[in-house]
Amino acid sequence: MPFSSPIVEPVQRVICRTTQSHFREEIAVSTNNTRTRALGAVAVGAVAVGILAGCAGGGTGDSSSGTGGAYTFWDPYPQYDASSDWAKVIDSCAADAGVTVERTGFDTSDLTSKALLAGQQGDSPDILLIDNPAVSTLVEAGILTATDENGLQVGDVAENILGASVVDGKTYGVPIGANTLALYYNPQVLTAAGVDPTSITDWTTLNAAIEKVVASGKKGITFSGIGTEEGSFQFLPWFWGSGADLTKLDSAQAVSAVQLWTDWVKKGWAPNSVINNTQTTSWQEFETGDFGFAENGTWQKAGAAKAGYEVIPIPGATGGAAPAPTGGEFLTLPVQKDSARYAASAKIVECLTSTANVVKTDNTLNYVAATPEAQKEQLAGDASLQPWVTAVNAAKARTGDNLGTKYPVISEQLWTAVQNSLTGAQSPQDALKAAQQAVSSK
Repeated sequence: MPFSSPIVEPVQRVICRTTQSHFREEIAVSTNNTRTRALGAVAVGAVAVGILAGCAGGGTGDSSSGTGGAYTFWDPYPQYDASSDWAKVIDSCAADAGVTVERTGFDTSDLTSKALLAGQQGDSPDILLIDNPAVSTLVEAGILTATDENGLQVGDVAENILGASVVDGKTYGVPIGANTLALYYNPQVLTAAGVDPTSITDWTTLNAAIEKVVASGKKGITFSGIGTEEGSFQFLPWFWGSGADLTKLDSAQAVSAVQLWTDWVKKGWAPNSVINNTQTTSWQEFETGDFGFAENGTWQKAGAAKAGYEVIPIPGATGGAAPAPTGGEFLTLPVQKDSARYAASAKIVECLTSTANVVKTDNTLNYVAATPEAQKEQLAGDASLQPWVTAVNAAKARTGDNLGTKYPVISEQLWTAVQNSLTGAQSPQDALKAAQQAVSSK
């Protein structure tokens, strides 16, 4: 996909009751699009309008037929119509399972809300492809079935990628693929500054490289530090790369990560614009050719290749690839009144996530595969994916470590602390201390 990242915050309450003559909604929803090409909070009023469609139903949850017939499939890819490679591979997998599929693509910002509403009515789609941070939200709402219930085979999906769908020891989905963040660099800028990108192995050597770039007359690094989930998404590699943990935001390691970004801005190595930059506007800055480095994701890979940019994994504070957050969607099986339907749905999902389809057919989604076998085949066809495979294999799920729906609360305080430090409103220590206190009080 062009883009997949940040997060859908948990729906605090969704109740939708319908009769022949009227309906009533009670919603408190705050949504950040994890596919940040359309990132932003969904207004409650807009969601309320969407209920009109959501309450009408859209799945086949009350069907009594466990074999054959039509199965419903919801995904966050409205840009792909019936003629697309993505739609064709779904149809092919459905045919192999002996059924047909009625697919509907929703904007990511709408999909979680619609899935929650449909689940409340017992009218969920048979298969739901959902952004990975939303899985724990839907599990908490009782909408998804676990793999030990629906028969879906996880296979050899890497544990760090699978983690987004593991809640209280049970697995609720299979990834279609993964993306994450890394450091793009402009070879012309680095060469002119006398910087060898292979020398960048930790924060000390990265700082030395940025300093040389700035001394040569160019700009150092750009990133997205905006006060939304997108900002947290970009900060997490540095946070985790410092050795910090999301359960203790005010640790010394966490302070060092915030201090790193703050120093870049104070020294002029990063522009003040990072405070409001989205990943898109940050990338546009990098495309001017004035910067040595830019933090961004796999969704920029094609454009970067055309421009001659190259990439390295984000370094950890003391070396190695820093854990970056995983982006991407999970194929899940929502609760159905007729449990016999799970068998065909599981066959479709296993077909879609097979190595052959991930690598050769549905890689129109532009993800790094989630299994070692498929990654190996991807690298055989495109060796330039190696830094991304390295980054994905070092990545972590934001809702992992059993944080689940606690993550959005933590993330909001994290991006607030980063903002307060970057703007000079608070020191890194004070900003993170306030963030931890806010999380602990909730």
